[in-house]
Amino acid sequence: MTGGFARTLLALITLLAGAGPVAAAFIGHGGPVRGLAVTADAATLVSASFDYSVILWRLADGAASEVLHGHDAAVNAVALLPDGSGFVTAGDDAAVLVWRFGERAPVRRLIGHTGRVVALDVAPDGRRVASAGWDRTARVWDVETGAELLRLEGAANVDAVRFTGDGATIVTAGADGAVRLWRAADGTALAVLGGGPVGLNALVLGRDGLAYAAGADGAVAVWDLTSGERRAALSTGVEAPLFALAISSDGRLLAAAGMAGTITLFDLASGEIAAVLAGERQPLWSLAFSPDGATLYAGGNDRTIRQFNVAEGVEIEAPAALPPMEVAATNGDAGALAWRRCVACHTLTPDGGNRAGPTLHGIFGRRIGTVAGYPYSPALAGGDLVWTEETVGRLFALGPDVVTPGTKMPIQRIPDAAERAALIGFLRREAMGGE
Repeated sequence: MTGGFARTLLALITLLAGAGPVAAAFIGHGGPVRGLAVTADAATLVSASFDYSVILWRLADGAASEVLHGHDAAVNAVALLPDGSGFVTAGDDAAVLVWRFGERAPVRRLIGHTGRVVALDVAPDGRRVASAGWDRTARVWDVETGAELLRLEGAANVDAVRFTGDGATIVTAGADGAVRLWRAADGTALAVLGGGPVGLNALVLGRDGLAYAAGADGAVAVWDLTSGERRAALSTGVEAPLFALAISSDGRLLAAAGMAGTITLFDLASGEIAAVLAGERQPLWSLAFSPDGATLYAGGNDRTIRQFNVAEGVEIEAPAALPPMEVAATNGDAGALAWRRCVACHTLTPDGGNRAGPTLHGIFGRRIGTVAGYPYSPALAGGDLVWTEETVGRLFALGPDVVTPGTKMPIQRIPDAAERAALIGFLRREAMGGE
C-alpha cells in the first residue's frame, strides 16, 4: 500500500467512524471482522479482518489511528501482549505476526504452521504465544526470538487455545469436540475431555477453574479442568453454531455469539441467561469486553464493529446497516449467481474500493497488479498479464495458482464453461458500466 493511499484510506475511515463523542460503530473494514481485543488502558481497540488488514481504533473518539497490512490472507485472530507494548495476529496465510504499537510493519513473523491459524493466546508472562491451526496442531512460540518452543499434535483441526492463569497448562479445543490439556513446560499431554460430533469453535477460561467452549450446536460446553468433570452446558436456545466467546474481567459474565447474529450473556454464578443482545442479523465472529466490563464489542459479517452497554443490555446508537456484500437478486441470471462466490473479496462499482482482493471495476484491459493502494504479492505487482475475457476465463478454468502463480487469491476453479461464460458476461455488464 502506498503511503498516500494509506493516508487517504485512514482519513476516510476516520470520517466514517466519526469524531467527538465515542462512535456508535466502527466502520472501515472491507470484510468480516474476525478478531477483537481492547487494551488494558481502554485506549485502543484492535480489530482483525477477512480483508487482510488490522485496524487500531481510538476508543476516546472512535477514530481509526492505524490501518496495518502484514498478512497475505484473511486475519483471524488478535491477542495483546500483557506489557502493553504490542499485539500478535494470525491468519489464513499460516503466519503468526508480532507487532509493536507505533510500528507500521510487524517486528517478527512466526512461521511453521502448514494450515490457517485461527486462534491465539499470550502467556501471562508475555514471553510465549500459543497458536491454534488447521494443520491439526497448536504451537507455542517465543515472542522475542520467534522460535517454535512446542508443537502440540491434535486429532483434528485446532480452533481454540488458552493458557491457564498460572501459565502452567495449555488448553485446546477443536473440530473433534474434545478439550485437551497440555503441560506448558514440555508439551506433555495431560488429559482429553469429551469428544464427539459437535465441533468446538472458541474457548475461554474462568477464574473458577472452568473451561467454556463454544459449540457448533449453539451451546457452550463447560468442563472442570481440575476434576475433568463435564458440567451442564449453557444453552443459547438457538441451534446455530457459536463462533466467539468473551468473559468479563471480573469473571461474572460470559458472552457467546455466532451464526444467528445474536449475543447471549450468561450470568456464570447462576448459569442463567442474563440478556440477549443484538437481535437477529448477520453472523458475529468476534467479541471483546472493555476492561471494566461495561461495554461489549462485537465484530460481524457486515464489516462493522458494534458496541453494547452491558448494564442496560442495549446497543449503543445502532448505526444504519451497510449495504450487503452480495448481489441483491440473481433473477435467474447465472452470472449473478456465480458472482456470489466472489463478492466477499471484490467490488464492482467505482466507489466500491478494495476488500480482501482488489476492486474489479474496469477490469478488462487492465494490467495485473495495478489497482492503486492494493497490497499485491510481489509476483503480481510486477506482472505483465492483461485482464481480458480470455485471461479471466483461463483463470477460472485452470485456477489462479496456475495462471497467476504467487497470488493471494484462494484456489478455486469453475470447470463448467457455460458458468464461466456467464460470470464473464456479468463482469462485462457490471464492472465495465455496460460496455
